[in-house]
Amino acid sequence: MRRKLVIGNWKMHGSLAANAELLAGLRAAEPFVCDTAVCPPYPYLAACVLALQGSHIALGAQDCSAHEQGAYTGEVSAAMLADLGCRYVIVGHSERRSLHGEGDQLVADKARMVVSKGLTPVVCVGETLAERESAQTEAVVKRQLSAVIHTLGHCVPQMVVAYEPVWAIGTGRTATPEQAQAVHAVLRAQLKAATPHADGMRILYGGSVKPENAASLFSQPDIDGGLIGGASLKAADFVAICRAAL
Repeated sequence: MRRKLVIGNWKMHGSLAANAELLAGLRAAEPFVCDTAVCPPYPYLAACVLALQGSHIALGAQDCSAHEQGAYTGEVSAAMLADLGCRYVIVGHSERRSLHGEGDQLVADKARMVVSKGLTPVVCVGETLAERESAQTEAVVKRQLSAVIHTLGHCVPQMVVAYEPVWAIGTGRTATPEQAQAVHAVLRAQLKAATPHADGMRILYGGSVKPENAASLFSQPDIDGGLIGGASLKAADFVAICRAAL
């Protein structure tokens, strides 16, 4: 049985004081029945490493460069993130794809770089509302994941996949458990065609996950936890979501 994983994506939120209070709240609720991680903005990673010492809560980053090193002003390499103590790196989030023009191959290259440094890429896929309404959901998510599968090759089992329907991110709208499971099943089948280890890989759901709907989502057979946005900024909400991941 796959152990559930719940990751908090703080996006561009936080301060030293607010982060310390949030992490203290999470630590007070340990241990969790699932694996847990938080992904703060880059400037706060070092402080969060210290705040999480002795905790079972892992640290992740929200993105990384596809380059090893060099003259890439403003970029952060996977090696730097590994040096800080990160375990996970989110790549291909819809906000990166839409706001920064990141295409499928760039996302795949980032995932490969993350794996090469011993970290776990959390590869995001998902369709827009227009794509869903025109029955393109399956084609879109399979195309996005295919680029990563072909680039990682035998390293495919080292990634986590996160299905995040773009129309449900930060909108308050959530895919029904049945809608989410249907897409997760498609992704699981795609992974099975690529690796014999697909049954052990984790596929997370993200998109307005809240304490009220977490249990029903996580009870689906191919949903192995969540990539949590807004609710991860409130300790009580994030704790409740983690406790729903049985």
